[in-house]
Amino acid sequence: MDMTLKTRFVESWNRHFNGAELPITFYYTNAEDTAERVATPTAHMCMIGVLARVRKGASLRFDVDSIGCSGGKRYTGFSHEISPTFEYFLSCGIPGKLEGERYKKSPELVKEMLKIVPKLTAPARFIVFKRFDMLEQADNPDAVIFFATPDILSGLFTLANFDQADPNGVFCPFCAGCGSIVQYPYLEKDSSRPRA
Repeated sequence: MDMTLKTRFVESWNRHFNGAELPITFYYTNAEDTAERVATPTAHMCMIGVLARVRKGASLRFDVDSIGCSGGKRYTGFSHEISPTFEYFLSCGIPGKLEGERYKKSPELVKEMLKIVPKLTAPARFIVFKRFDMLEQADNPDAVIFFATPDILSGLFTLANFDQADPNGVFCPFCAGCGSIVQYPYLEKDSSRPRA
């Protein structure tokens, strides 16, 4: 990480978004000494909740065993497995067996969606999350994640579209929280026209 860029960003952020929490970043690595490893959970655990610690300044490192949710493993690229009843889970459920989330109208629609949803394969053993001000010179973040209130989000939207004529510099794909902050930003970084 360019330390001058880091300092300039933090100063500008504090000047223009005074009081708003700093963004967090992530990157993939095989190095074990980059951050505290998140312990293997004993029950289902959403990684979004664990990231509250990163938002407060902790630097955390996840591997396939640290993520306590099959969706989190999939959206971070540590697995491509999908439950055999996933289309029912995301839609109407199976009466008496599985409660449906009702995010999609039907199991058939979920199956169609799965045909076009991109896949991510983790390029390394670990994914490291650090708050922006905690980045060190050896860190090379793949993406920056903003947990923002509507007024801050509006400002970020404007900034994301500042240097282009196309008004679609930001997009909001349907996915789980971990997909919106890891999978899609990671895949966008290598696209010919990256979007926020």
